[in-house]
Amino acid sequence: MTMFESIYQADLRLLMWCQKSRFYPQFIAFIRAISRTGDGYLQVLFPLLYLLVNPIQGAAFFQLAITAYALERPLYFVLKNILKRRRPPDVVPAFTSIIHASDKFSFPSGHTMAAFLLAGLAVATIGLAACGLYLWAIAVAISRVILGVHFPTDIIAGATLGSLVAYLMVVV
Repeated sequence: MTMFESIYQADLRLLMWCQKSRFYPQFIAFIRAISRTGDGYLQVLFPLLYLLVNPIQGAAFFQLAITAYALERPLYFVLKNILKRRRPPDVVPAFTSIIHASDKFSFPSGHTMAAFLLAGLAVATIGLAACGLYLWAIAVAISRVILGVHFPTDIIAGATLGSLVAYLMVVV
């Protein structure tokens, strides 16, 4: 078995394990709500709120966030459309997702990438007070697997790429 086959098998086992949570309607309602917070609204709302609360530092953070997402979103679209990894319901027999994804491809997870970018930017510029955003980003990432629209490696790639873009934006 090749390394990629081993990774795929581990990916598939974790995905199928997450499918067990579907028997708990209240849990799934909570997971859907978490996933929706990653739809992009918080990525806009957080910099705006920070700008209102702290106009001087908030303006710098707002500009940094705009620049970072101007880099991240095209990178996300290019990777997703070049790699064209199909979503779990399209690959795994008898598997269905709980929600309908907005596009056909799953790698990398855009929700996860954008969430980790925001968390990384906030922690790097605001400090430890923004660490809660990493908990939110992790929750968004996990929600995407539980809802069946991503494989675990999709969210690992999204978290890595979002963090890398945040790091590059702050360091460069």
